[in-house]
Amino acid sequence: MTGFDVVVVGSGAAGMTAALTAAHRGLAVLVVEKAARFGGSTARSGGGIWVPNNEVLRAAGVPDTPERAADYLAHLLGDEVPEARRRALLEHGPAMLELVRAVTPLRFAWVPGYADYYPEAPGGMPRGRSIEPKPLDAGVLGAELARLNPPYLASPGRLAITAADYKWLNLIARHPRGPLRAGRVFGRSLLDALRRRRTLTMGQALAAGLRAGLAAAGVPVWLDTPLVELERDGERVTGVRVRRSGGQEEVVEARLGVVVASGGFEHNAAMRTKYQRAPIGTEWTTGAAENTGDGIEAGQRAGADLDLMDDAWWGPSIPLGRGPYFCLAERALPGSILVNAAGERFVNEAVPYVDAVHAMYDGHASGVDHIPAWLIVDQRYRNRYPFAGLRPRQPFPKRWYRAGAVFSAGSLDELAAAIGLPPDGLGATVTEFNGYARTGTDERFARGASAYDRYYGDPRQRPNPCLAPLDLAPFHAVRIVPGDLGTKGGLRVDERSRVLRADGSPIPGLYAAGNASASVMARTYAGAGATIGPAMTGGYLAALDLAEAAAAQQTPSSEAVSGQGRYSDPSHSRVVTRGNEL
Repeated sequence: MTGFDVVVVGSGAAGMTAALTAAHRGLAVLVVEKAARFGGSTARSGGGIWVPNNEVLRAAGVPDTPERAADYLAHLLGDEVPEARRRALLEHGPAMLELVRAVTPLRFAWVPGYADYYPEAPGGMPRGRSIEPKPLDAGVLGAELARLNPPYLASPGRLAITAADYKWLNLIARHPRGPLRAGRVFGRSLLDALRRRRTLTMGQALAAGLRAGLAAAGVPVWLDTPLVELERDGERVTGVRVRRSGGQEEVVEARLGVVVASGGFEHNAAMRTKYQRAPIGTEWTTGAAENTGDGIEAGQRAGADLDLMDDAWWGPSIPLGRGPYFCLAERALPGSILVNAAGERFVNEAVPYVDAVHAMYDGHASGVDHIPAWLIVDQRYRNRYPFAGLRPRQPFPKRWYRAGAVFSAGSLDELAAAIGLPPDGLGATVTEFNGYARTGTDERFARGASAYDRYYGDPRQRPNPCLAPLDLAPFHAVRIVPGDLGTKGGLRVDERSRVLRADGSPIPGLYAAGNASASVMARTYAGAGATIGPAMTGGYLAALDLAEAAAAQQTPSSEAVSGQGRYSDPSHSRVVTRGNEL
């Protein structure tokens, strides 16, 4: 039998942060990962982190305060999330980030102007609280680079593009900062080529940096090792049963406890059908393919309560043959509208993506078919802006037409007929919208009124950076479905990331973080990175609680149990424990 103080299930940001924190506190830690690659959905993501009032923001001069952040979360979450969980995120998130900066090669930068998703709400920040990893030399991973989960959408030529770059690259044909930013990106690529190195950004950088920290701390990561079951002694979780790459099952003891950070259930069709609204499936998600709810189901068998299982980190997506494309800037840029089966607008197209999909489902449930919806754009829009990875003016690929994802026509009536909409409905909607575009005021849905709407708008479009008339043929319709970045429901946890039973009591030895747990964001989304920031903080809190449990036992946790050796890391003044076999 193999034994450790702590076993972490999952190697995304939540799991790796939990493991790093536990190792920093002197505990022997093992990470087990179902996939053949580490990083999970984190490696596939934009890598943004939303943690208010952190040192990176302060260094950038962002005027955040704990009180302002508390007001914001109280307004967004109300009674849906216990105040203790909100307070834990705000109080411990900054310390979590400081630990990550101390024990990994990761450095972070504020994303200027990327507004909170509800910046006009009490405590909201129009200039934003989101940070992202700075470009990271892939060499920090050594041979482990080959085992990094790839991004959900690779950039052309493997260019190292940051979130801050993305905003201006979308305006490459419209704003002077677009070509300047493109020059910076290409310059970075040229420098990499000359130095014969590779630079990672976004979620790739975050996952790589965390994994490099684990390597430096001597924390083993077992890939190709899915969770089979949680081991228990009475009501206490004492370890995990896993299946190693050869197919043999093995029990790993966790003397202090297990942290379930195995992701959501977005690729489990039965669970999605059971818990979520129709139409739903597994083909519209960008989450890691291995996220099938294994940890959630194992926790439930151990007596855990579940919450938020009907919700997800939704986003309007284009169902392409090779996977969905998650729409960000496309909906906010001027010259586009989102319509339902009646050819009518039903939402501010530029709202946060979770809200856009909630509107799609709400309409569908009320008998007005919003799924699929159609993003209608004209040729001026296509001439001006990139679209789903295509350059301005670049024709839609033929395979998109064959997949039924895109339709084009010389007039709005022809376009409506092609996609089965009443021509009078679509024509009247476009006429009304064009009037709003000319005045600059969307009288129906207030598109462009929020600082969040305007972040992905076109500052050269006057008087509203999110509104332009659709009047230049040909016209195009792009099929939009309720995609997601992953599910957000799972094991119910408290402010210490302890997994709870239905009566509110914690299950001894069991913790959860990330998308395996019910999100502290409830049914909303505070800002870019409000998936990963709270997930990392949840892993950090779990490890802190485990370390406190070890201290309470007044036993030198590693050496007493298995004679495990320790080594000190003078660069961070910490003690790290290595795990051995019992």
